[in-house]
Amino acid sequence: MDEQRPRFRNRVDAGRQLAQKLEPYRSDQTVVLAVPRGGVPVAVEVAKSFEAPLDVVVTRKIPIPHNPEAGYGAVAEDGTIFLNHVLISQLGLSQRQIEYQAEEVLAEIERRSVLYRKNLSRPTLVDKTAIVIDDGLASGFTMVAAVKSVERQKAARIVVASPAASGNAYELIKPICHALVCIAVSYSYPFAVASFYQRWHDLTDEEVSECLRAWQERNRKSENK
Repeated sequence: MDEQRPRFRNRVDAGRQLAQKLEPYRSDQTVVLAVPRGGVPVAVEVAKSFEAPLDVVVTRKIPIPHNPEAGYGAVAEDGTIFLNHVLISQLGLSQRQIEYQAEEVLAEIERRSVLYRKNLSRPTLVDKTAIVIDDGLASGFTMVAAVKSVERQKAARIVVASPAASGNAYELIKPICHALVCIAVSYSYPFAVASFYQRWHDLTDEEVSECLRAWQERNRKSENK
């Protein structure tokens, strides 16, 4: 679908709709992984619906110098790096520049990983079906890094899921996972994840942490029943 218009009230609504699309992948061997920040409230709704373990896979784009809203690659918390070499060549970036920026991004990833996992117990992915969720796929770079990181954790199957994706991101990610589930895919340009949501804002660390605290508290109450 090429038309970009609001399809979701907010990330919670998007997560509930996505859970319905993901029903074929529900099992007791499923683990839900959120790509912070925006992917967390979406993934929480899927994990609730599936009664599945929840974790995060922290990735961040490597920003283009002088245009930090765009990126030429991404880094995952285990050091996995994905680079768009064609774009790097066009930008004329040196290996030293790339390494310096990647180190800065990794330091921020490590900070976020420690913060977010205060309220999570890290489940194993070995021989599991890992559903990796973000709130939208624009370039797709951060999701590629996430998939490569999950591969290294020996998941049996990797399912990528997102409420909305650009056509370019969809085509980039589809070949590297076992399944790609998106409610809306747009080949229109420019692409904006926010255009698919009626209510949208960039989440803060505090909002993500609160969402994960609420998830953990819900689990504790369920275990004590």
